[in-house]
Amino acid sequence: MDGVIVIAVDGPVASGKGTLARHLAARTGLRHLDSGMIYRAVATLVLEDGADAGNAQACVRAAERLATADLERPGLRDQEIGSMASRIAAHREVRAALVEFQRCFGTTPPGAVIDGRDIGTVVFPDADVKFFVTAEARVRAERRHRELVARGETIDFSNVLEEIRERDRRDSERAWAPLRQADDAVAIDTTALDAAAAAQMALDIVCQRLGALSVLS
Repeated sequence: MDGVIVIAVDGPVASGKGTLARHLAARTGLRHLDSGMIYRAVATLVLEDGADAGNAQACVRAAERLATADLERPGLRDQEIGSMASRIAAHREVRAALVEFQRCFGTTPPGAVIDGRDIGTVVFPDADVKFFVTAEARVRAERRHRELVARGETIDFSNVLEEIRERDRRDSERAWAPLRQADDAVAIDTTALDAAAAAQMALDIVCQRLGALSVLS
C-alpha cells in the first residue's frame, strides 16, 4: 500500500470506536469509513427486497449491488436495522462480498481510518496501525440507550443491554471473521475514558508509530 495509510479500529458495538475513528480521520486528513454502515445499508436493501436476514443468498445479492450512496440512507442507525445488520454480517458470503468494497475505499489515496469488527484481522491485516476499542457491556448499553433516547426512540435500558450482549455473542462466535483483537492491535478500554481522552490516546499512538505522518492541528 505504497503512499497509502490505513488505520484499523475494531471493537464491539457502542465501545466508542466510531467516535475515535472519526477523530483520527479529522486530525490526520485521512478518509473515514464506518464499516458498520455498510452492513446496515445492506440490511435496508434486504428489507426492500422483502427478504429476511436468514436468507444468505438474498443478503449476498443485496451486498453485491451496494453503492456508496446507500451509506447515506436515512434510518441506518435505527435499532431494528442494527440488529438485522448483525445477523446479516454472520453470513460468510456477505462478508466476503463486502471485503472488496472496503479494500477499495481504504487503498484510495491518501488512505483511510476504518472502523468495524474485522478490519485489522481480515480486511486489512497489514494496516499501518490497529486499535481494539472496548468497554464493559453495561457502560456500552448506557451509551447506546442515551443515543436512542436522544433520537426520540422509546426503549427500556434492559432491552438495550440484552441486545448489546446478544450482538457481542453473535459477533464473537460466528464461524468466519469473528470479532477479536488482532495480535498486533493496541487495546483501548473506554469504560472510564471520555471520547476526547480516548481519541487523544489513539492519536498519540498514531504519531509514535507513523512519525512522518502530517497530523492536522
